[in-house]
Amino acid sequence: MYRFRFLLSRQWVILTLLALTLIPTMIELGFWQLHRHQDRVAHNALIARSLAAPAVPAAELTGVGDEPDRKNWFRRVEATGRYDTAHEVVVRQRTASDGHAIGYFVVTPLVRQDGSALLVNRGWIPAGGDLTKFPQVPAAPKGEVSVTGRIMADETTEASGIKRRPGLPPRQVMLIDSGERAEALDRPVLGGYVQLTASSPGPRGGHPQRLPEPEHDSIGPHMAYAVQWWLFAAAVPVGWVVLVRREVRDRARTGGGPAGGDPAKRDPAEGALEGAVRAAAR
Repeated sequence: MYRFRFLLSRQWVILTLLALTLIPTMIELGFWQLHRHQDRVAHNALIARSLAAPAVPAAELTGVGDEPDRKNWFRRVEATGRYDTAHEVVVRQRTASDGHAIGYFVVTPLVRQDGSALLVNRGWIPAGGDLTKFPQVPAAPKGEVSVTGRIMADETTEASGIKRRPGLPPRQVMLIDSGERAEALDRPVLGGYVQLTASSPGPRGGHPQRLPEPEHDSIGPHMAYAVQWWLFAAAVPVGWVVLVRREVRDRARTGGGPAGGDPAKRDPAEGALEGAVRAAAR
């Protein structure tokens, strides 16, 4: 029998088809991880540029019904107005800066001189014992207040992975959404919100835990994962050739694979297959 005839067996056909499927799949997974790496690098650069830029009036980067452009996310902004604590809400299921404790973000509308409001995330507070009631919240400063913070886009279910829940207790929400708050306030609300970093005057009785700067130094393992997938893709044909050569040796040693046969009686497909295998095995 022709010594490479075993490649036409069902087992080897399936193995070969599996190898041919794995190679492009692994290559594509490598490029997917590469794109994730590139997105992370670009995001880190965006944060670094925004944090280094000087503060500007919030109205320059956002407007009523308009969210801040992506290139301006995390940019430091300033605004002046009076806190509307009657319409203050807390955002459920948020973690502290240590990433462990669960509590709330405190979001208070800052009503500006023209009557429009800017949502201000004043920081984090721990959850109390009764999650069905509005928690004790450090009081916001009274009178006119000047705030400084990082401009952020509205939160969405798609981006955050947090789902909206009906039937929440009064003044509790799942996402910071300027459009949703505009309906509750019955007044114009600037798109997005501000993560508070400083205010003047500051609160007298303490304030919620301020949120730290977003992480922008780590690039994650995505590039390493991309290289790994490409190495796996390269290893598949190498492994296939090694298995073929081992099978040929085992068959020759056990007498299960005679070397040769009458070339004139061979199927042309077998001859082509032999040539391909010999070329791959070199």
